[in-house]
Amino acid sequence: MGKIFLYTGTGAGKTTNAIGLAVRAVGHGLKVVIIQFMKGWKTGEYLVAERLKPEYEIYLAGREAWVDIKNPSQEDRELAKKGLQLARSKLKEKPALLILDELALATYVGLVPVKEVLELLDELPEETDVVLTGRYAPPELFNRADFVNMVVEVKSPRELYTKKGITH
Repeated sequence: MGKIFLYTGTGAGKTTNAIGLAVRAVGHGLKVVIIQFMKGWKTGEYLVAERLKPEYEIYLAGREAWVDIKNPSQEDRELAKKGLQLARSKLKEKPALLILDELALATYVGLVPVKEVLELLDELPEETDVVLTGRYAPPELFNRADFVNMVVEVKSPRELYTKKGITH
């Protein structure tokens, strides 16, 4: 089976790490599929897709507004479910890398049952590595992953990025 990477923790940079792996893979001519859970707005990693095609595909499985993690809507749940179905469909194409961005957080807030994520990982083809990102990853994902990176914020100049118009 492919390898499972988990980037979790409360620090910034989980998605950035995953996108770095995606760019590296695309640079080697490998197919990458990214599904962003809980995000429905056009992030930088979404906007660059046209430049990196055909090896780089990205899909949004969220609304344009932030998910209220204490009270997610039915629409949030439906979009996350569709995102998981899309992931299952894309696995059949056997991409070299499948990134499920913010899926750990989506499990934490109850948008996607952990059991369904584990079932998806059971379907992972040998040719495909998967990266899961997001805060508050449940223990089941820690246990299942081959590589776990805990991202901890020590210092962050976020306000500098915001002033320059760079957003996540």
